[in-house]
Amino acid sequence: MGCVVVAIGAAVQGSVGIGLAILAAPVLALIEPRFVPGPVLLCGSVLTLLVTYREREAVDFAGLHWAVLGRISGTVAAAVFLSSVVSRNGLDVAFGSLVLLGVALSAGGVHLRPTRPNAIVAGTLSGFMGTISSIGGPPMALIYQAESGARVRGTLSGFFFIGTAGSIVALWVIGRFGGEEILATVLLLPGGMAGFLVSAKTARLLDRRGIRPVLLLVSAVAGVAVLVRGAG
Repeated sequence: MGCVVVAIGAAVQGSVGIGLAILAAPVLALIEPRFVPGPVLLCGSVLTLLVTYREREAVDFAGLHWAVLGRISGTVAAAVFLSSVVSRNGLDVAFGSLVLLGVALSAGGVHLRPTRPNAIVAGTLSGFMGTISSIGGPPMALIYQAESGARVRGTLSGFFFIGTAGSIVALWVIGRFGGEEILATVLLLPGGMAGFLVSAKTARLLDRRGIRPVLLLVSAVAGVAVLVRGAG
C-alpha cells in the first residue's frame, strides 16, 4: 500500500514539480509511522535527482542559486521560531492562508516571476514552511507557474534535492535517520521509480495542455492541508 501511495505522489511530482510530500506523507504516516519523515524524504531525494537530470537542459540555475540561499536563511529562522514560544498551529494557519492567497491572486491574473528578489523570498518561505510544516513547495511553485513545464520541474527538483539532502543530514545528526529508516526507504523506492517512469509521459501531456492549472491545484491542496492541520 505504501508503494502505491508513493507511486501516485511521485507521478504527480515528476509531472509538475511538487506533490510527493503533499500527497504521500499524511497517508504514509497512517499506514506506518516509520515511513515519515526520513524514508519519504530519501525517496523524494532520489526522485528529485532523477527529474533534475531528466530536465537538466531547462533548469534555471541562476534562480536556483538565489532560492537555495533563501532556503538556508528560512530554515535557520524556522529553527529559531521552533525553539521559542511561538504556536506551531498558529504558524500552520498563517502558512495555509498565505498559500491560498497566493493561489487566488495567481488565478486572478497576478503572475509572479522568478526574479532574484522573488527567488530569495520564495526560497526563504519554502525553507521556513518546509521546516515547520513539512510542506514547502508552494512558494517556489507560485513564482515559476508561468514558466515552461520542463523549467518548472527541473528547477524545483534541483531546489528540493538540495533541501531534502539537508533535512536528511539533520535527521541523522539528531538520531532520527539510520539503518531502520534506510530499510523502510527500500520498501518505498519501487513506488517512487514507478511514479517517475509514469511521469515521463504525463509530464509531456501536461506540457501540451498547460502545467499551470495543475500546479495551482496542487499548491491549493497543500495550503488547505496545512490550514486544516493548524486549525485542528
